[in-house]
Amino acid sequence: MQFLTVANPQGTVLGYVWANDEDDAAGWKVRRAGGDEAFNRGALYVSKLRDAKARGLSPSAALAEIVRDTDPTNPSHVVPGSLDQVPSLEALKNLADHG
Repeated sequence: MQFLTVANPQGTVLGYVWANDEDDAAGWKVRRAGGDEAFNRGALYVSKLRDAKARGLSPSAALAEIVRDTDPTNPSHVVPGSLDQVPSLEALKNLADHG
């Protein structure tokens, strides 16, 4: 499973956009410490993932598109170079809750 780290312009991590081609699944995992801002900013990424799926893109292609379209001047953006992997959604949840 691949994921991207999303932060606000001050560099505070808000959450993670994840994708798993094997299960044809993708989503947003809010970082608990990010509070309401993290929850609210996640709607943008969920919308982008849904749009990509409607256009027939694989989850990993949707992540690539999100990286390509990110803008660090926006209220949230993908942290450059943050594409990484975790063995499971549970591992990502643990990172979001405790990382």
